[in-house]
Amino acid sequence: MEEKTAMDQSSSSPRPPVPETASLPPPRRRFRPGLVIAVLIALAFIPAAVVYYNRFIAPYETTDDAFIESHITFVSPRVSGPVVKLLVADNQRVKAGDLLLEIDPRDYQALVDQAAADLAAANTHVRQAESQILVDQAKADQQNAAVPAVQAVASRAELDRGRYESVQSNAVATSQIDLAKAQAASATAEVEVARNQARAAIAQVELDRANVQTARSQVQQVQTRLQQAQLQLSYTTITAPRDGRVTRRTVEQGAYVQTGQALLALVPDDLWVVANFKETQLERLRPGQPVVIRVDAYPHHQFTGKVDSLQAGSGALFSLLPPENAVGNYVKVVQRVPVKIIFDNAPGLSEFSLAPGMSVQPRVRVVP
Repeated sequence: MEEKTAMDQSSSSPRPPVPETASLPPPRRRFRPGLVIAVLIALAFIPAAVVYYNRFIAPYETTDDAFIESHITFVSPRVSGPVVKLLVADNQRVKAGDLLLEIDPRDYQALVDQAAADLAAANTHVRQAESQILVDQAKADQQNAAVPAVQAVASRAELDRGRYESVQSNAVATSQIDLAKAQAASATAEVEVARNQARAAIAQVELDRANVQTARSQVQQVQTRLQQAQLQLSYTTITAPRDGRVTRRTVEQGAYVQTGQALLALVPDDLWVVANFKETQLERLRPGQPVVIRVDAYPHHQFTGKVDSLQAGSGALFSLLPPENAVGNYVKVVQRVPVKIIFDNAPGLSEFSLAPGMSVQPRVRVVP
């Protein structure tokens, strides 16, 4: 009980006052040189970035949607037949006029020989027709010369008839008068016959001339057939139409090829770049502007060229299925326009195996 009373008194007695702590000065900030250096670097980076942008980015237009293109020539036969000679290999370089392959020419040679024989027969027919003109012309001249003689005989018979009729009836027998009349009529008929024979001879000469023209027309037809057969025979040898490299060869020796079948392709050295720029990039693009070209196959080499021309229309417009914009669900999409870029004929360009379809990245300087 006494302990509890002592505890109550100790708890109820006032506590001694706590002395107030003296106010301390604020701590001094430490100097941070790293922060200052970072700020200085940032301040120096801003003008450097502006200079870099104005010098290396703003004056240029670039795109990664660009590829190398070329006029690829596909070689196809103009006649069908088995291949008896194949003189080229894959990726071989050939020149214009080089023999590529040969198709079996025997069937076409037979057509040439047959047409040549027909031409000889047609020429013989022309000579026969021309000779027939000479024969019939001689007959016509003979017939024309016989007409005056017959006319003279007819005139004499007509005179005799007139004399007999003018004499008194008791001086000349009636039979003689009748005979003179018959001879005059016969002579007149012979004159008409001679004239008809002369006209027939002349008509025969005209017919012979027509036969000559027909024979000459047949000669021309056979000559045309011979030329066509010779042309078909020449098609059995296929030569390179231009310089280039043999690519995508699908023919083998002994294979039977059909007319129009693609046998191989020739890729020339005439290459250029088709870069598909966005339509928002075309404002400053002009033909003749210099271009720096980087080919993905040669990342450490830089090619040069220039803008040749801009296509008159977007690439989507000339696609297989052009977009139909006159619909309700139209969504505006930035179109791309193909731009043709040609390489500079710099020395050493031929050392690189550039080929159509390679990806490139052109960089056009649009600000002089």
